[in-house]
Amino acid sequence: MRPMIELDQLTKRFGTITAVDNVSMTVNAGEVLGFLGPNGAGKSTTMKMVAGFLDPTSGRASVCGQDVGTDPVAVKRRLGYLPEGAPTYGDMTPASYLRFIAEIRGFDGAERQRRVDAVVEKVSLEEVLHQPIETLSKGFKRRVGLAQTMLHDPPVLIMDEPTDGLDPNQKRHVRSLIREMAHDKAIVISTHILEEVQAVCSRAVIIARGKIQADARPDELRAKATNHNAVLIITTESDAGPIKSKVGAMAGVSNIQTEQKSDSIVHIRVFPKKGQQISGQIGDLLRAENLTAREMFVEQGALDDVFWDMTAETKQGGNRNA
Repeated sequence: MRPMIELDQLTKRFGTITAVDNVSMTVNAGEVLGFLGPNGAGKSTTMKMVAGFLDPTSGRASVCGQDVGTDPVAVKRRLGYLPEGAPTYGDMTPASYLRFIAEIRGFDGAERQRRVDAVVEKVSLEEVLHQPIETLSKGFKRRVGLAQTMLHDPPVLIMDEPTDGLDPNQKRHVRSLIREMAHDKAIVISTHILEEVQAVCSRAVIIARGKIQADARPDELRAKATNHNAVLIITTESDAGPIKSKVGAMAGVSNIQTEQKSDSIVHIRVFPKKGQQISGQIGDLLRAENLTAREMFVEQGALDDVFWDMTAETKQGGNRNA
């Protein structure tokens, strides 16, 4: 795989505050990286340094082999950047704004119009193409920003909350578009919306207090959750006691939680040791003891639980505006 983004001990300080602390990572072509963290964790600051909008205090960043510090113009040619808020010119229409951006990118004549038409179709801007941008909804403004990011078909895309303000159908469309573009691009999505990561990302990095806390596939992160491979048994009150007693004695069980859902229904959640698979053994045991489970589910683990565990200290410490 080709490295498209390379960060080497990237650091940014604002006075006595270290917003980004020795961050190193590589993003390859074909990857969609979810960059996760609570507010103030350092996500936006890192992305601004990669895009050349902020100078690092120390360390370096490169895009497609071009150093951001020594050749920022070459980097910007290869980069599509959607910042938080996606600032535009409110008195322009999407059509005039995108033609303006195309000219800045060096396109004119038929090629300029071809590129504008292509991104308008991709992000479905046709119905508002000739309205002033300041009159558009938040969702349409976001789509105008997304269109300018894609206009020059860059090999690297960096997007801060790309689906912010979009309705569920629009989110689905944009996520499909991201997956489509990911085949030959490196895409970084900064977000705190965990469903976004599970929907489109092939890899996730969690940052907190300016430092990387985890770097793995979303399924690998979910496997770190306390309820990974936990078994939820829904049963009757009469069978709950015997099931809890028998299952609790199994060698692979670390803990059991019981919740009374109604006068007759009980939920029993069985936690395995070290996240191992125990559903098969539990099923065998229930059948052998002639105990009834109305339903039984295996839980995969929740990404938000892992996120909380890794970033809770930052949440308690407050927002550092990074």
